[in-house]
Amino acid sequence: MRVLGVDPGLTRCGVGVVEGTAGRPLHMVGVGVVRTPAEAPVAERLVLIERGIEQWLDEHRPEYVAVERVFSQHNVRTVMGTAQASAVAMLCAARRGLPVALHTPSEVKAAVTGSGRAGKDQVGAMVTRLLRLDAPPKPADAADALALAICHIWRSPAVNRLQQLAASVQLPKGTR
Repeated sequence: MRVLGVDPGLTRCGVGVVEGTAGRPLHMVGVGVVRTPAEAPVAERLVLIERGIEQWLDEHRPEYVAVERVFSQHNVRTVMGTAQASAVAMLCAARRGLPVALHTPSEVKAAVTGSGRAGKDQVGAMVTRLLRLDAPPKPADAADALALAICHIWRSPAVNRLQQLAASVQLPKGTR
């Protein structure tokens, strides 16, 4: 399984591609950040993010795209930019017919470190260890994108089984 992880952001959008299967060693295919100038109008910044993600999709040909689910923040301006960048990533994937999975920050942290409250340094250290890298990817947005891809690879078999089970269960009429 090859997954493009996207840590959405309007200034720095982390991107990372991981290949592998649950229970086996994983391999980093690529990691980086799509950057946009803070002084540019939002519409232009979104176009730059779209171009960057499209380039990653063209170059690395992932089978899945895992995007961090936007969560409520105190700063409305920050959450808006994150949501807009997230939507661009989902649109790029959907345009190609690629499945998109959304994972919350705590799901990603728990999958990679064992704790949903882990800090950025802990996530970076575990990504480094799991992918057998020499150093944590910089900036943290890049490491977070790899963590999203890892999370998706590890969680998807269980999620798929649960979805299949739910689809096979016959509920009484009117309860669905």
